[in-house]
Amino acid sequence: MRTKLGMAITAMGLLMSAAPVWAHHAFAAEFDSTKPIKLQGTVTKMEWINPHAWIHIDVKNPDGTVTSWMVEGGSPNTLLRNGFTKNSLPPGTEIVVDGYQSKDESNKMNGRDITFPDGRKLFVGSAGQGSPPDKSEK
Repeated sequence: MRTKLGMAITAMGLLMSAAPVWAHHAFAAEFDSTKPIKLQGTVTKMEWINPHAWIHIDVKNPDGTVTSWMVEGGSPNTLLRNGFTKNSLPPGTEIVVDGYQSKDESNKMNGRDITFPDGRKLFVGSAGQGSPPDKSEK
């Protein structure tokens, strides 16, 4: 009986410790560093969630249609340290986002920098997640 209980507790501990590793991913697993992308669009929603914040933007295409994109940012904690808050991107804000295309070429990207119409820039990436270094870091 004692052995079974010990094995059950050990198994449960292993499962619980693996959950964070399984839920999180490295940059290279989902995004392509050889496919930089720049989008200009209007913020529709900001999701302030772990492990990564998500910025939803609508991008107007040359033919007048609109494509919705999801932009992955760093963790909320990282963004806060960079001067970014929940209120930094209210819906309707026009932004330019520099980042990297998803490997599956869906309308998803990993964001690096956001530029506002007045020229202000915010770093929204997550340092050390495996994304390419900023050109100024080389």
